[in-house]
Amino acid sequence: MRPMFLSEVEQADGGGAYARLIGVLRAAGRPVPQIMHLFAYKPDRTDFLSRFTQGVMRGPSPLPAGFRELIAAFTSRRNDCLF
Repeated sequence: MRPMFLSEVEQADGGGAYARLIGVLRAAGRPVPQIMHLFAYKPDRTDFLSRFTQGVMRGPSPLPAGFRELIAAFTSRRNDCLF
């Protein structure tokens, strides 16, 4: 995976649940999605966004979670984002 534009964010120890996930991925030799670095960098500011996203993608809805994932993947692709 290419390095982030903001290397200080990628190299920071961070905190919260995402910092633990990053540690697990690194220990397993797996690539770390860049969004995880952003969420771990300042968890006091990104915790709400993480909970919001989970609520939107997994919470009660007339659309099944898989369909919501498909919409997100389509939107990402249209925006030239490989997320």
